[in-house]
Amino acid sequence: MKRMSKLLPLLLAAAMLLALAACGGATGGSSPAPTATPAAEPFKVGIIKMMDHTALNDAEEGFVAALRDNGLVDGENLIVDYKNANADSNNYTTIADQFVMDKKDLVLAIATPAAQAMAAKTADIPILATAVTSFTEAGLVDSDEAPGGNVSGTTDMNPIAEQLDLMFRLCPDTATVGFLYCTSEDNSRLQVAIAKEILDEKGIAYVERTVSNQNEVQQATASIVTECDAVYVPTDNTFSASMPLVQEVSVEAGIPVICGENGMAESGGLASLGLTYYDLGYQTGLMAVEILQNGADISTMPVTGASNFEYYINGPVAEALGLEIPADLQEFIRIPEA
Repeated sequence: MKRMSKLLPLLLAAAMLLALAACGGATGGSSPAPTATPAAEPFKVGIIKMMDHTALNDAEEGFVAALRDNGLVDGENLIVDYKNANADSNNYTTIADQFVMDKKDLVLAIATPAAQAMAAKTADIPILATAVTSFTEAGLVDSDEAPGGNVSGTTDMNPIAEQLDLMFRLCPDTATVGFLYCTSEDNSRLQVAIAKEILDEKGIAYVERTVSNQNEVQQATASIVTECDAVYVPTDNTFSASMPLVQEVSVEAGIPVICGENGMAESGGLASLGLTYYDLGYQTGLMAVEILQNGADISTMPVTGASNFEYYINGPVAEALGLEIPADLQEFIRIPEA
């Protein structure tokens, strides 16, 4: 027992020395292990698309490609929430409310109704819109040059005068032009109003048929082809989604259809001089990069439009109508992909 009592103080002293050595190693001359820098939260981007059809899908694809090409990759440093409203007003509201609740960093709205629905729900989240013909007519911005709020983007206003000139070149005997469009689309009403002014100046007569939804397209088309020599369809989303049906009725009646954009000509019209929606979406995506990566102020970002337009002539439709394409336009004849 005496021997143990003598060893105990020695053991305690040794333990204290070891503890001090350990503390000195942790706080002495060597630097502490570096802590990992927390990874930045990925940007949250919502996409609200009016409906599913070629032009709007192309715009969506181009937008995402621009983000990816500039280092913003879905699933890595970016989370993209894709929503399709299917042209339903209730869906617009639900999607817009969800995006606001999710506190998206930015929203892409594809087509005028989608942009209007989103803008009605938030004045804080940056909203870039594309496939919108007139941002001012739609009440989305103060002006194209200085939007002044949380909305900007790219316009798909097409070269209407040149498209009508194309109609008269391909169909020189046209005396009466027919217009087909959806009354609920501001973009369509604006384009038709411009086209009517042009025809008035030329002294060309015109008639029109309008629809409120896709279910009325066949009847409207069947009616108007009995009263005109050629039909003009603006960049109307309702008709764009129904061009195969328009083709069936118009070709059977022998009436050519000139379209507001090339995708519509490819899917059933005769021809167009139009923009490429993929490029328009890409252009919008570059604006998104400026906002997300560089902190650009959307209220000062001007609304921009396409700078390049391309001819598109649907070869099978032209053949079915028995039309002879002028020599200088034959290079633009295309065979749509199946």
